[in-house]
Amino acid sequence: ETRPHWLTVSTVKENGVTTHYVGTYTDITERKAAEELLRESDLRWKFAIEGSGDGVWDTNLQTGESQYSKRWKEMLGYTDEDILPTRQEWLKRIHPEDQSHVATSMQAYLEGKTPSYVVEYRLRCKDDSYQWILARGIIVSRSDDGKPLRMIGTHTDITDRKQHEQQLEHIAHYDALTSLPNRVLLADRLHQGMIQAQRRGQRLAVAYLDLDGFKAVNDNHGHETGDQLLITIASRMKQALRESDTLARLGGDEFVAVLTDLADIEASVPMLTRLLSAAAEPVHIGDLVLQVSASLGVTFYPQSNEVDADQLLRQADQAMYQAKLAGKNRYYVFDAAQDSSIRGHHDSLERIRRALISQEFVLHYQPKVNMRTGVVTGAEALIRWQHPEKGLLPPGVFLPVIEDHMLAVEVGEWVISTALTQMEIWHAVGLDIPVSVNVSARQLQELNFVDRLRETLSRHPNIRPGCLELEVLETSALEDMTHISKLIESCRSIGVKFSLDDFGTGYSSLTYLKRLPVTTLKIDQSFVRDMLDDPDDLSILQGILGLATAFNREVIAEGVETMAHGAMLLQLGCDQVQGYGIARPMPAHELPAWAATWRPDSSWVDLYRISRDDFALLFAGVEHRAWIVAIERFLKDEGKMLPPLDQHECRFGKWLNIEGILRHQTHPDFQPIFELHQQVHELATELLKLHLHEQKEQALARLPELFTLRDALLEQLKKLLLRKDH
Repeated sequence: ETRPHWLTVSTVKENGVTTHYVGTYTDITERKAAEELLRESDLRWKFAIEGSGDGVWDTNLQTGESQYSKRWKEMLGYTDEDILPTRQEWLKRIHPEDQSHVATSMQAYLEGKTPSYVVEYRLRCKDDSYQWILARGIIVSRSDDGKPLRMIGTHTDITDRKQHEQQLEHIAHYDALTSLPNRVLLADRLHQGMIQAQRRGQRLAVAYLDLDGFKAVNDNHGHETGDQLLITIASRMKQALRESDTLARLGGDEFVAVLTDLADIEASVPMLTRLLSAAAEPVHIGDLVLQVSASLGVTFYPQSNEVDADQLLRQADQAMYQAKLAGKNRYYVFDAAQDSSIRGHHDSLERIRRALISQEFVLHYQPKVNMRTGVVTGAEALIRWQHPEKGLLPPGVFLPVIEDHMLAVEVGEWVISTALTQMEIWHAVGLDIPVSVNVSARQLQELNFVDRLRETLSRHPNIRPGCLELEVLETSALEDMTHISKLIESCRSIGVKFSLDDFGTGYSSLTYLKRLPVTTLKIDQSFVRDMLDDPDDLSILQGILGLATAFNREVIAEGVETMAHGAMLLQLGCDQVQGYGIARPMPAHELPAWAATWRPDSSWVDLYRISRDDFALLFAGVEHRAWIVAIERFLKDEGKMLPPLDQHECRFGKWLNIEGILRHQTHPDFQPIFELHQQVHELATELLKLHLHEQKEQALARLPELFTLRDALLEQLKKLLLRKDH
């Protein structure tokens, strides 16, 4: 029988010369048998693992040398002929986000802190893609002092499982239509943001958005088109925010934005403005061009009183309704202090009902005038609450509370009756003007609205029904077109007129305008207020005036705040206006004296309606003002978009070099415009250089120079526009 032995031989030397050898024979039969058993066990284990589809690895922890099974290589895209990375190189191919976790797990196992090595991570394949791996390992050999020598384990491809988990995670936390965070993820983000705001001593803003006019899109073009509109608007609004902010969809056309890391409340203004702009941009879907807007309510955290996340959402929601009431396409800041002080007094239906019974409501009247003729053409009745403790409160404080309640009908009928009574009083002192009254959507929904109106008019026989005008919001009118059209016709049959309020803010349509038999279109103040500095608003205004002419409707513009607003409207052909630049709403007894003394501003005298050919000249002035505003905003770090500095590339420069030359180059007032325009751009370039070289204060100090040049250029344009050779 042959048995294995271990031979050990040593030499014996005398005087440096080997004289003989001494050795031992050790029978290692049992050890060899144990090694063979271990080898066969490894082979059986590896064979079993390979059969399961897992990859096998075997690592010498002392040398770092590793062996990998064929399946292991295939999983990562390698072949037997490939030279595999070293163990250190493999560690570098672990995804950067997972490296620390893998190292910690391995260290804990080698130190005996965990019973086994099990870890999930992403490993980079041969083609540089990442694969999710479930790694399991176990130490199979240790030194006499217990030091790990050898470790074997498996790799399981769990990419499909991870992708499925991610899909489930997405479904649980994200909106299916827009891929924005849903209510669940919003709650978590808001909670974390509140903690962060407290820790860092910063502000957090919660903005609640609701799209204006979206229902009309769904009703007229179908839900599929409505969904595409939501997807596009959601994407634009998300791009308008920073990476650290969260935009979530609550459902329908309602969204919530959480704005973090705000130094103060003012820091949120640029983002709120961008959100509104993103929501109001036209959307092209097939052959359709759709446009809605958004009403936005915002509240801030922390507050003087402790509030939770749900309270913040309710506050922002309440502020959003205030924005809708104020005319839509705007934001409204929740007043936490006011809300806290008056909540228990009049933010309840019962308190408002008592106010109505106690005659605490009053009407103020804002005049309407014809700027060209100087005639006071009417007045709008506006409700106020003369609160015994809080003083005179605006309608935004109490009307939202009753918006969907029967009490809105009672208050609305009180307004009509009180206005008619006041008209009788004015008539007795020689003031005979029409009065317009705002009618809520809830009041219009009453089936007996016309009968009740007829009955109210009968109690005031000295007032002609034609002197009463009912104003209905465009968005309210479009919610039930058939009903509103019939109602308006019925009111017209008894002599009462209708006007469409805030025209242009809803889903305006030629078909709707044709079907609604209103007498007057009221241009929303948002377009009038910004038309001097925003060419787009001026375009909208011009378009509305064209529609009014085409459909034989009267038109009146709200929001005239300055004489310049009035002059622009006169030149566009809009003579009837109202606004703070004419008069603020006033108590009824003050109106007769005001009407008797009001005269048009001297700057309006002899202003004529410009021809269509000169619209471009009018727009050129507005485009130049808009360019100056953009420069100013950039210098004040309020705007990130730098307008064109090349004098030939700005919108005014393009007009000047093409249409301006073609139509006006022979006129003596035209040449100075070229020189002034060049000076404006040269000065703006100087200021921007100062700004970019951290000399911001010097740049801002020279802004008046820029405004002086602007005014001089605009004055030259005005001379050109008013030249006598028209």
